[in-house]
Amino acid sequence: MAALRRIVSIGAHSLDAELMGGPLMLKYAKEGAHCTFIHVTQGRLEDPDATEEAKAAYLQSLLDQNRKAAEALGGDTIWLGYVSSSMPSTEEFAARLEKYFEEEQVELVITHWRGSMHPRHINTHDAVTAAVKALRRKGNPIRLLYGETFEDLVGFLPQAYFVLSEKEKEQWFLGLKEYQVFNGEINDFPYIPYYTTNGKVRQIECGSNGFTVNYMYASLIENELW
Repeated sequence: MAALRRIVSIGAHSLDAELMGGPLMLKYAKEGAHCTFIHVTQGRLEDPDATEEAKAAYLQSLLDQNRKAAEALGGDTIWLGYVSSSMPSTEEFAARLEKYFEEEQVELVITHWRGSMHPRHINTHDAVTAAVKALRRKGNPIRLLYGETFEDLVGFLPQAYFVLSEKEKEQWFLGLKEYQVFNGEINDFPYIPYYTTNGKVRQIECGSNGFTVNYMYASLIENELW
């Protein structure tokens, strides 16, 4: 792994940033890097009869889960303040990210691949990629990787494989389990069996000696592979 000091993982919704960036960022955090999990939107109660107090309590619960997950993975967290109905234009979103990356001296960004079932994942991909491209044109050597999630698999190509030790795997899952949705309390998607099995599949795929995660290079930005 390259020596990096400032890394961010940007997810459209809570849990996305940790699923994509968590494995790699916890490794860098142990080396002293400042790692931030950025959440573009937060969910909201869809119950039309929900009181303002109930809505506020639900949002606070999500923010608490963001914080606890980030702490478990050795990083910190930011919510950009958007909800699904208030996403900005790609241009406005990209300009905000470009400014943040420059001010924070970010060296590596991890975000969604574009082949997604979710419009907000696609919006996030487009804005992050545009921001990184703009900085690269200005001579900033910032790097970009796309992380793997089950929701963004259309055209996703595994290229950069990383093996997690048993302790690192446990740490990653400990962070993910701070989210109610990951534990099956919100919907019935089998997050834990899926990501446990996927780590074993990627291990077989690349012939590694342990639980493995992977990333995709931003081929339209990079002139060569790492």
